[in-house]
Amino acid sequence: CRSPALHVGDLHIDPTARTAHLAGRELPLTRREFDLLAYLAAHADQVVSRQRILTEVWQQPYLEEQTVDVHLSALRRKLGEKARQPRYLHTVRGIGIKLVGSP
Repeated sequence: CRSPALHVGDLHIDPTARTAHLAGRELPLTRREFDLLAYLAAHADQVVSRQRILTEVWQQPYLEEQTVDVHLSALRRKLGEKARQPRYLHTVRGIGIKLVGSP
C-alpha cells in the first residue's frame, strides 16, 4: 500500500520511496530528518508543537524539546534557509513549527 506523495511548494516528498526533492534536487536526509519533514508536510500550514512532534515522530514524548530544534536546524540547512529568513520552516514563538508551501 503506497502512501500518497506530499507536495508543499517546491518540496516533493514520497513517503513510500522515502525520498524528498526540493525543486527537482534530491535532499540527503537522515531517517529522522525525513520523518520530521514528512510529518510536517502531512500537516502543512498547521502549527505543530515540539511536544507533538516528539510524540508523533520520535514516539518519545519525554525527550528534550531541544532534540527537535537540532533536527529542524539541520533540515533548514538542507533546504537552504536560515531561521531568521525562513522559506518553508516557520517558527511560531512559544507555540511550534509550521511548514509553509507559499511565501
